Amino acid sequence: MTTIPIRDAKNRLTELARRVEDGERFTVTRNGKPVMELVPAKQPVGIDWEGLEAYKREKGITHFFGDIPADFDDPLPEDFLITPLPLPTKS
Repeated sequence: MTTIPIRDAKNRLTELARRVEDGERFTVTRNGKPVMELVPAKQPVGIDWEGLEAYKREKGITHFFGDIPADFDDPLPEDFLITPLPLPTKS
């Protein structure tokens, strides 16, 4: 990580920002002591919903997950849940 005095960082902030965007890291010092670091911002984590919608429009996809029945995640019937398994037969 490159070290740079705070006065130089102030005068070259735009240049440093471009370099940080390219992945460089800088330690900014005041009177020779580190006071901060210039590092790339963390990228958001998760699903890019806007990108997904744009992809669907571009590819003409109307149903991304196919036809999922409306009752797909409804609770199962009680008799389904308590049906015992057949016991193995002795041979």
